[in-house]
Amino acid sequence: MDSVYASSSATISVKPPRNSDSNSFSGSRNRVTSSSGSGHKVGSFSRSLMETKPHKVVVGDAGYVLEDVPHFSDYIPHLPTYPNPLQDNPAYSVVKQYFVNVDDTVAQKIVVHNNSPRGTHFRRAGPRQKVYFESDDVHACIVTCGGLCPGLNTVIREIVCGLHHMYGVKKVLGIDGGYRGFYSRNTNSLTPKSVNDIHKRGGTILGTSRGGHNTSKIVDSIQDRGINQVYIIGGDGTQKGASVIYEEIKRRGLKVVVAGIPKTIDNDIPVIDRSFGFDTAVEEAQRAINAAHVESESVENGIGLVKLMGRYSGFIAMHATLASRDVDCCLIPESPFYLEGPGGLYEYIEKRLKENGHMVIVIAEGAGQELLSESMRSMAKQDASGNKLLQDVGLWISQKIKDHFSKRNKMTINLKYIDPTYMIRAVPSNASDNVYCTLLAQSAVHGAMAGYTGFTVGPVNGRHSYIPFHRIIEQQNKVVITDRMWARLLSSTNQPSFLCAKDVIEDKKEELPSQLSDHQNGLKDNLVKKEISHAL
Repeated sequence: MDSVYASSSATISVKPPRNSDSNSFSGSRNRVTSSSGSGHKVGSFSRSLMETKPHKVVVGDAGYVLEDVPHFSDYIPHLPTYPNPLQDNPAYSVVKQYFVNVDDTVAQKIVVHNNSPRGTHFRRAGPRQKVYFESDDVHACIVTCGGLCPGLNTVIREIVCGLHHMYGVKKVLGIDGGYRGFYSRNTNSLTPKSVNDIHKRGGTILGTSRGGHNTSKIVDSIQDRGINQVYIIGGDGTQKGASVIYEEIKRRGLKVVVAGIPKTIDNDIPVIDRSFGFDTAVEEAQRAINAAHVESESVENGIGLVKLMGRYSGFIAMHATLASRDVDCCLIPESPFYLEGPGGLYEYIEKRLKENGHMVIVIAEGAGQELLSESMRSMAKQDASGNKLLQDVGLWISQKIKDHFSKRNKMTINLKYIDPTYMIRAVPSNASDNVYCTLLAQSAVHGAMAGYTGFTVGPVNGRHSYIPFHRIIEQQNKVVITDRMWARLLSSTNQPSFLCAKDVIEDKKEELPSQLSDHQNGLKDNLVKKEISHAL
């Protein structure tokens, strides 16, 4: 296998020695060297290329690619290693294999063709045989940033308990109020006793905030306090901040781990299977949908409209709709829709009310933003104080539906609008998310103790992995409206797709896999033609 450091300006391939570990790296800032206990590769590259923030890649046979995560030994040579305390832990005595094999990686794609390349892999998460910290030397901290999400307290609890019970770590700080808490000197000492019951509560015991990121001040604080493990819980913006913190720590040559735990209730973080809190959000959304259904079917021509979270991605709305089976129309940011004309939303509402006498609409907060912006510019509505009205898509579309049917005098409707957004964010995580949060926290702790840094942890095809920051922050995970899951929703609700022929052609070209066999490439045009005929 060849080691590759890939950057935006260049890619360098380094041929490893025959006896080296083909899946790991180490070295100083100027060259990759083998160090004791690390089994990392030998090679060299220039300082200028290192300073372009290269990505760590291993290329193997049959198209195998490992997008690896940074390790202490990449920039701090000759670090001592220690036996993992887990081998003496009674709780792990029943485990057949204590430690993850050094060669274990997880494939990003598991559905392949017989002649497909092996594709991208990530380093498998879990405990390693050697660790880079002695328990008494560890001084960890935890910070939560961004909006609230079910499961935050569970992750905090399990990081603290994992460090204490698995590795004997006694010093863990909680940073109050997000990133700005680092330099405003707000901290709490966290122990297994103090966090014992916090998973039963919503929100975060550490407090949170948006913004407040000052890299120099944050790293100064980390250095001044003697912190050597930083666990950062937050969404894509928070993970971008974590990536910058890691780069500054690396620049200073500090032996400090930066580990990210991805948090977004919208499930819009790429690569990983799902984000924590998502299952709880879908479950809680059912309450609002059920209430909307009861309200709508209790009156003549009743419409229950529920706005759910999903600024850029409609996963909560889609999954809640599929789980409910009471929803007649689901509107998400990824699927543009129109109100008037043949096949439009108004026509569908009228048709549904004539058939059933009631209907339920679920809309994600980011859906219809183009329509909303155009409408607000033309209407220029203001409140009594002259303030511009907030562009709330739920309120806006509710009023548009009421105005449409009142003007046409075709039927009288009774519309009830429900917005459960903040109720959903504030609840404790359910059983499924509690288990998931435990696995995320423990995987992050194992990676930190093993000397990995600059990574985010998450499940890839059901296996927890260490993922480089740049893969998490480079784009957002979105619903694919040409995928089977969206087709299942359309089948469940019987709503129109709102797609025109042009939309179908563009979406199919983007979403159909590029690694198709010759036979499948021959079928691709036929598939697009069929979709066009349905759209027309």
